Amino acid sequence: MQATPRVMLIAVLILMTASGLLAARTPAAAPTGDVRTMTAQLLPPPAVPPPVKRDPARIVVRLETREGAGVLADGVQYQFWTFNGTVPGPMVRVRVGDEVELRLANSPQSKQIHSIDLHAVNGPGGGAELTQAAPGKEKVFRWKALNPGVYVYHCASPHIPTHIANGMYGLIVVEPAGGLEAVDREFYVMQGEFYTQGARGQKGLQAYDSAKAYAERPEYVVFNGRVGALTGNGALTAAVGQRVRIFAGNGGPNLVWSFHVIGEIFDRVYPEGAIGSSPNTNVQSTLVPPGGAAIVEFTVNVPGTYLLVDHSIFRIDKGAVGQLKATGASPKGIFESVPEGK
Repeated sequence: MQATPRVMLIAVLILMTASGLLAARTPAAAPTGDVRTMTAQLLPPPAVPPPVKRDPARIVVRLETREGAGVLADGVQYQFWTFNGTVPGPMVRVRVGDEVELRLANSPQSKQIHSIDLHAVNGPGGGAELTQAAPGKEKVFRWKALNPGVYVYHCASPHIPTHIANGMYGLIVVEPAGGLEAVDREFYVMQGEFYTQGARGQKGLQAYDSAKAYAERPEYVVFNGRVGALTGNGALTAAVGQRVRIFAGNGGPNLVWSFHVIGEIFDRVYPEGAIGSSPNTNVQSTLVPPGGAAIVEFTVNVPGTYLLVDHSIFRIDKGAVGQLKATGASPKGIFESVPEGK
C-alpha cells in the first residue's frame, strides 16, 4: 500500500526526532496581556460542546491516550486504542484566533507510544513530532487556530495506519469569528472500520488483523466505535420542526463514507467541513473521505425513526447504521398513508 505524502512527512519527522536530528522543543512561554485562559469542555460522542460565543482566548485541551478492551458488537470485544477512552475521541471546539495549548498524556497502562496530528494545525506534522509520548508521559505544544472548518485529528505514531485503525481519531471544530448559525440540535458522528482476526460476529476478544487492513476488507464498519452505538437508547433525538446539525467525520482508515439519512434530505451540506464556503443545498447523500469531515443540516418535518447509513449499502450489515428518533405531531399533507380504495 503506497503511503500518502502526509503520512510520509509525519513518519520522516518522527524518525528525525527519535534520531536527535530535530532539537527537542518545549512549550513556548505564555504570552502576556489580558487574554483569558480557559479549559476546553470535552464530552463523549455523540454529544457536542456548546457553540463558541466569546472573544479569542487561550484554550487548554487535555487529552489522554488509553488502551483497553471494549465492546465492538454484541458478544464481541476489541482492544481499542483511544483518546479519553472513547471512539471517536471527544470533539474539540474552538474559534478562529484562539491559542490552543494541547496537553497530551499517555496513560501509564499503555503499551504503545502515542501522539496527535490535528488537521486544523498549521505546522509540520500537525503537532505529531512534538507529542510523541511514551507510556506515563505528557507532551505539550501550542498553536494558533487560523482557519475555520471541521477537521479530523488522529494518532500519528508509527505505524500510523495501525493506530488509526484501532480507534485513535476524532474531530476538532474551528468556528469562524462570528460563530456558526444557531440550530436546535447538534450531534457528533464518525464512521470507522475495524479489522478483526475473527469473522464478523465471532464472539470473544478479537485481535487486529493487519492483512485485512492492507486488503481494505473490514469485518466491521460502524458509527462511533461500535455496532449499535446510535440505536436504541443511543439513538439521536429531535422534535418535529427542529433544525438538526450533524458534524460528520470519517476516521477511516480506508473507506469513503456515503452519508445518507433515509427519509430526509440535507437542506445544507458543507462538504469537507469547509466552514465559510457556500453550502450545497437539497442533497440526498454526501461523501466523507477518510481523514475528512462534513457538516449536514436538515429540518425534521415528520415524526418517526430515521436511519443514518453508509449508502454503500451492504455496510449496514457490517454495522454502519444509526437512528434519529423524532417526536411531535405529524403535519398534514407532507407524509401520510392513503386508505385502500381512496
